[in-house]
Amino acid sequence: MTVLTTERRPDGVAVLTLNLPERRNAMTPELTSAWQAAIAGLGSDRAVRAVVVTGAGSAFCAGGDLSWLDTGPDASVPDLRERMLPFYRAWLSIRELEVPTIAAVNGPAVGAGAALALACDLRYASPQASLSVPFTALGIHAGMATTWLLPEVAGLAVARDLLLTGRTVGADEAVRLGLVNGVPEGDLLTEVTAIAARIAANAPVATKLTKLALARGGHASFEDALQWEALAQPVTMASADLAEGLAAARERRKPHFGGR
Repeated sequence: MTVLTTERRPDGVAVLTLNLPERRNAMTPELTSAWQAAIAGLGSDRAVRAVVVTGAGSAFCAGGDLSWLDTGPDASVPDLRERMLPFYRAWLSIRELEVPTIAAVNGPAVGAGAALALACDLRYASPQASLSVPFTALGIHAGMATTWLLPEVAGLAVARDLLLTGRTVGADEAVRLGLVNGVPEGDLLTEVTAIAARIAANAPVATKLTKLALARGGHASFEDALQWEALAQPVTMASADLAEGLAAARERRKPHFGGR
């Protein structure tokens, strides 16, 4: 069985599905390797304009494989650090993609699995979805940049609440807290891929620059934003995509952007 499936759609959307449903899509070494290779492949594929991540079965991702985390009392801190950093970087490599990414959270997203969802640009959840970061309840500090991702997505107050209590947040509360962007009424993956297709249909260069502008919590200051936009907007104003967008608006048709 393939532990990770990749579907490249003709509309520029790629769908990654964690495919270990019997293990609730836990981040096993095999899945981690497959994930890293898949992200590298998508990053070099210019036909991909948006990426959707979801899980097979009833869970999105149960996080790190507990048997892998149980290292025993004799493990040294330097050895464990050398083990964890590559694991973090492998899964968080999705943040290095230039195209927008969306998590379709179809079920529980736990610990590092919640961090994976938070690492995406957008998140949508099914009514059965939940998010939790119960690290301290297991006797372990949070990992995979959760202490940065949670405040970035939902603010420091929400991060303190969830990280210190370890409580589980259902889909509706996740919307209220700003953890997810919405709970679609129809089939989750169908709705999310439609959102991804809409993003993929927009001008690729403008989309990539917009994602970059909002990276790391946005600009450090108002002036930084002005300076960035005074460069990024002229880049797109000189593009063939702008000419196509204006022509499509005049002709009342959908634009067909080539990314140039």
